[in-house]
Amino acid sequence: MVSENDKSLFRSAINKQIPIDKDGDKESESNSTHFAEPFQAYSYLSEANVSGSEVVSHAQDGMSPKTIKKMKQGKIDYAPILDLHGQTIKEACQSLSKFLHYHRDERFIQIIHGKGCHSNKGLSIIKSQVVHYLKQHPQVLAFSSCPQKDGGTGAVFVCLKADV
Repeated sequence: MVSENDKSLFRSAINKQIPIDKDGDKESESNSTHFAEPFQAYSYLSEANVSGSEVVSHAQDGMSPKTIKKMKQGKIDYAPILDLHGQTIKEACQSLSKFLHYHRDERFIQIIHGKGCHSNKGLSIIKSQVVHYLKQHPQVLAFSSCPQKDGGTGAVFVCLKADV
């Protein structure tokens, strides 16, 4: 005999399922809602591991060298800007999640994290956390420190995947 508790558990699990398009003629709902919610699966750093003056850069395999060069030279037409000065690590990650979610249709964004000039040993915890966070985010294809005119090593340009 199946208990009412088991029946309830089964129904709640079934209600969350998305039907599969067996014919393949419709776009899957899961693809269209891939970034329906801000990214939350990030982890926090306990210690800084990047100096304020260090140039940071990261790119996924297959990323166009032209695009990376364009970011490093600051030859980007438009990029929404997020300034994280004065925020704690937790606040910065929440801001990043909301900002990337809101601007998920943009090709490039700019994040100003600062250089950590007032931190111990010249290491910047917010800059370190931003680098760590961006490497975890599924929508980030690449990032690079900005040229001096756009903030230098206190900011990064980020290249995003198109929201599908």
